[in-house]
Order: sequence, then structure tokens, then C-alpha cells
Amino acid sequence: MTAAYDIVQVASLGPAFDQQLASRYRVLPAWREPQGLAAFGDELRDLRVAVTSVRHGFTQAMFDALPALQAVCSWGVGHDTLDLQAAARRGIGVSVTPDVLDDCVADLAWALLLSAARRTAVGDRYVKSGQWRALGQFPVTTRVSGKRLGILGLGRIGEAIARRGAGFDMDVRYHNRTPRPQAPYGYEARLVDLAEWADFLVVACVGGPATRHLVDAAVIRALGPQGILVNIARGSVVDQAAALAALRAGELGGAGLDVLEREPTPATEFADLDQVSLMPHVGSATRETRAAMAQLVLDNVAAFMESGKLLTPVAVREWQP
Repeated sequence: MTAAYDIVQVASLGPAFDQQLASRYRVLPAWREPQGLAAFGDELRDLRVAVTSVRHGFTQAMFDALPALQAVCSWGVGHDTLDLQAAARRGIGVSVTPDVLDDCVADLAWALLLSAARRTAVGDRYVKSGQWRALGQFPVTTRVSGKRLGILGLGRIGEAIARRGAGFDMDVRYHNRTPRPQAPYGYEARLVDLAEWADFLVVACVGGPATRHLVDAAVIRALGPQGILVNIARGSVVDQAAALAALRAGELGGAGLDVLEREPTPATEFADLDQVSLMPHVGSATRETRAAMAQLVLDNVAAFMESGKLLTPVAVREWQP
């Protein structure tokens, strides 16, 4: 008996993507069912490919529901919501969408760094609310050019952030689990030492259990009352309670955060902190990058359907800061 479907889609990636996928393959749109895969029975038996997103994830239960699964194609660069261990146990390939979003995420890291240092969001409210009645009354802020930039996680995005630092005449150092001999930047073997050295610490490593609260109270104290923390990675990497306590006590100079530990959130605990700039987890959210990410998912699906190989696979062993 011929299988009714080629692909199961557990997350919608937008109307344009969903339409393109359905025009090329026989797609089971499980994302339309409130119960997800649990709403289906024998229709799942022969499905070889699944499409998901980093926001929706792919769990052990999803793997268990698909006995013939051979590949998962995910939209997004993160793996923390994808059960890579479950995939590895069954020899299932998993692809993500790297490279195409590096520049936009790095751009946002710098937007947050500049906003936290120069208080641009505060200045915007200051002018628009009618408070600007005399020159020279707005508080002085922090210089960026010529300072020391520390990067946690010198992967593709971390490198893009570091390259932008050169345009600001910054000295750049980084911390990874292991050094990268070809990198033109200084390496710090301990994150706390990098934080103590840096004026700005940008978090660009992966999320997940291995990096949870890697930026802890000790690292935050080392960054110090003039230091600024920027996070465009995952909210779980930073101990948010410790960061808030340090900001309120004047032990941390400021922060620019695109991600928080709980998302989405009204983030009322940050509402009165002018030294903090927030964004709602939108590092890759430009028209150009989102289109490129969707195309890379389609390309991975096509490559696997034609050759049995993924274009941008990720391995469990690579899941490290």
C-alpha cells in the first residue's frame, strides 16, 4: 500500500512556506490539530521526514510516534528544543538553518549594546513624552568605541559580532569550552576572567542544560558596575534573578536582552530599569532573513527526499558553547 503522506509538519512556518511545502509534497499538517501527532494513527506509520521549528521543538514523544522517521528539518538555528539524544539513538538526522541568520542576529546584538550603553530607548521616550525642555539635561551615558568586548560562544554568530567590534576599535576576547586556534581574538579559559576583563559581555552560545545559568552571579559581579551584559542567545544561559539583583544594587551597569528565562512575558520586573534595553526575541526577525531560513528548510527537505542526506545537519557532539 502506498503511503498517504511524504512529510509530517508539526509546526506552521507561515502561509507562504506551508503553501510551498504542500505544493511539492504530500504533507500531513499535524500543526492544525490541537492534539498534534496524538490525533493521528496509522497515517504516521510510514512518514520519513518531519518539519518543525525551534519554537515548537521536537520531543521524545514525537520521535516515538513516528517509527519510520529518518529526518527532522527544523526552522531556526537553536537545538535546545530538539531532543538530539533521541535522534542520535535512532540514527535520525536533524537539520537547522545556520549561516543565513548570523548577520541579523549580530546586528541586533549591537543594537542592544548601543541602546544599553547610550540609553537610546530612554532618550526616545524622553523626547516623545515632552520631557526635553532644555539642552544638556539628559543624563550622560557610556562610551562604546575603544572599549573591551567579551564574547561567550565564538560560533558563527559570535564571529559576526566580533567582526563588528573591529569597526568600533574594540579589543575582542572570547570564551568557549575549547579555544579556536585560528581565531584572531584572545581566548579566556574561564568565563569569570573574561567578564572581569570586559566592558561589554555578549552571550552568543547555545542554550540547553549544558549552558543553563552559565552567566551566574559570580560572572555578573566580575563584569561589574560599569559593565554591560548583552544576550541574544537563550534566556536560560543567564541567571536572570542574579542579573536583576545586580542591576538594582548597582553591581551591574546595564543590559541589553533579546531573550529572557520565561517567554513571552510582560517583563514588569524590568519596567523601571532605564539601564536595560529589551527586545522580544527577534534576532532573526527581518524579512530577508526569515525568507532565507524558510528556503533553507525547503532545501533540506528536498535534499533528503532526493539523496537521503541533509544540507545543514547538526550532531549531538557539536552541541556545546
